[in-house]
Amino acid sequence: QVQLVESGGGLVQAGDSLRLSCAALGRTFSGYSAGWFRQAPGKEREFVAGIARIAAYTYYADSVKGRFTISRDNAKNTVSLQMINLKPEDAAVYYCAAVMALFPSEDPRQYAYWGQGTQVAVSS
Repeated sequence: QVQLVESGGGLVQAGDSLRLSCAALGRTFSGYSAGWFRQAPGKEREFVAGIARIAAYTYYADSVKGRFTISRDNAKNTVSLQMINLKPEDAAVYYCAAVMALFPSEDPRQYAYWGQGTQVAVSS
């Protein structure tokens, strides 16, 4: 079993940048694909970005392409999400998730492990 702990959320202004980190505890993270999801109040949890076990393969929601970058450091058991040019509509609780699969999924139901979430607020 792997425990995920997110950090890096906060309140920023529109146009600012923020970097979220997810640390995997308990097991080697290299055996898992990872994803970042977000959930705004009253909305369903949505896929943001995913990264395969082999970090060369990354995937993004259309709404964040060109602004968000997902990366991983298997030696440090971490996955990060660099966010630039943040918009008010990016505000949400961001979750890190892991699945023991070669590639990530956009379907949150595929993920067995979740972090507790970190809040991102963007003021206009």
